[in-house]
Amino acid sequence: MAYSLEGKTGTWEVVCGLEIHAQVISESKLFSGASATYGGAPNAHVSFVDAGFPGMLPVINRECVAQAVRTGLGLKAQINLVSRFDRKNYFYADLPNGYQISQFDHPIVGTGDVEIELQDGTIKHIGITRLHLEQDAGKSMHDQHASKSVIDLNRAGVALMEIVSEPDIRSPEEAGAYLRKIRQILRYLGTCDGNMEEGSMRADVNVSVRKAGEDFRTRCEIKNVNSVRFVMHAVEAEALRQIEVWESGGEVRQETRLYDPARGETRSMRSKEDAHDYRYFPEPDLLPLVLEEEFVARLKAKLPELPDEKRRRFCDEYAIPFYDAGVLVAEQATADFYESVAKGRDARLVANWISGDFFAAMNRTGRSIENPPVSGAALGELIDLISDKTINGRIAKDVFEEMVETGAMPGAIVEAKGLRQVTDTSAIDAAVTQVLAANPDKVAEYKSGKDKLFGFFVGQVMKAMQGKGNPALVNEAVKAQLG
Repeated sequence: MAYSLEGKTGTWEVVCGLEIHAQVISESKLFSGASATYGGAPNAHVSFVDAGFPGMLPVINRECVAQAVRTGLGLKAQINLVSRFDRKNYFYADLPNGYQISQFDHPIVGTGDVEIELQDGTIKHIGITRLHLEQDAGKSMHDQHASKSVIDLNRAGVALMEIVSEPDIRSPEEAGAYLRKIRQILRYLGTCDGNMEEGSMRADVNVSVRKAGEDFRTRCEIKNVNSVRFVMHAVEAEALRQIEVWESGGEVRQETRLYDPARGETRSMRSKEDAHDYRYFPEPDLLPLVLEEEFVARLKAKLPELPDEKRRRFCDEYAIPFYDAGVLVAEQATADFYESVAKGRDARLVANWISGDFFAAMNRTGRSIENPPVSGAALGELIDLISDKTINGRIAKDVFEEMVETGAMPGAIVEAKGLRQVTDTSAIDAAVTQVLAANPDKVAEYKSGKDKLFGFFVGQVMKAMQGKGNPALVNEAVKAQLG
């Protein structure tokens, strides 16, 4: 069902597009040799170029260009072999030059397409308008001094990719799914770490509302939203605000707003600038950026397998459900871990264990897939013990918990505690006989038609055998003796 919001005058449709600012993974900045590493003492990673000293000229960073091209290829977008840098003029204390070097009319990456999946399984395509390279500004801090603002230029000049979507997003859920997908693709490519808490990825959210069949109405931009959850909340909060404005007889003004997560509302920041307000003109200190086809082809040949392709391959190669494959490929490290365990084993059983007990143990212990609570080798050995019927699934869960707690290998735990599964049919038959003899009233009830008691008998037999009985053989023996 399509998402919509109800107002006093009826149903409204939400129209949304995102401008995602992704910090490029590189050793140095876009136009200088200063370190692009996050953190450090204030103003420790600043060159004369970043500080806007007179006579300092920008020099393009080849790796940042390559990262932008990789990202464009990952977004199935057009790579523009000729692009150009422009000056975007505005004045603020954390922008020493008084302008930002960006791209306007001629970006390095053109139109593309991203596939997102919604909670109900619906697949939707969101268009990419462009990706352009630009330098980041510094950081103004207003809480470090009683009467003065202080400036940290460590971030000034760091390479950013601005990924602009088409206004194809129609709900908060779609906005969240799109942002997560972009983040996932960039992390797979190794072009941005996607750390929204550190500010290496943030989103400007453009929102408008309209009645069915109308053209686009005036949009507002919510700046610098730094989490998927806040993006989703901002879309709904701003849409509801605009509906109230239109329905009260007012008119939505094009402006830039901020999202206040504490109040769950947006508030006005400034009137929205148009391109002419920035007085764009070609950057005179940089030649047009010309890429060779061979350069792009080399980068394309070395692209990693991306999440959509990996998910489809997991379904085909390992015969696991589409949903399970999506969970496993959400992070590349998780997908690699799964494949290392699944090779040559029951791949579906491995998927169930990783998405179940393994993920639960990670959450409980606060560990990551890079530093897992149980190694891939140990989990693989546990799967082998289940597959060759050395232990059953119930015992396996107890063994796994001890693996997490002690770090011991599963085989050693099974031998030390005598947990091998009982497959001796005479021993199972004896346990069934004992349980039925101890519960004659329940046997009579079962034979009078209470079939649900069958599970009771199986449970009692497993309990008597301390969980070591082979479940299939126990079921057969109970069924046979109940006649």
